[in-house]
Amino acid sequence: MTQEPSTLYAKLLGETASITWKELEPFFARGALLWVETSLDLIAVAEAVAENQAEKVAAWLTRDVVAKVSASRAQDLLERDPQLWAVVVSPWILIQERAQA
Repeated sequence: MTQEPSTLYAKLLGETASITWKELEPFFARGALLWVETSLDLIAVAEAVAENQAEKVAAWLTRDVVAKVSASRAQDLLERDPQLWAVVVSPWILIQERAQA
């Protein structure tokens, strides 16, 4: 039995877009970016943040699979310029590297 995605999940999925690091740099400078490891579903993380699921988000932060973008990661993204996915859950922009096809 599969679970239907929530209305919020569907809304966030529709608001997710491909973006370059160059476009995200001003938001990095403001400290507004959260990195989401590829082992997690970007939209599920955004949904948890939007719904203030504090325990779930805290567990991801503790495991470092969700984290504020560090200076070293920013430098890596600048040098490699990979394709990224982004979704806004104010005040954050959650980003994740797109899987290679």
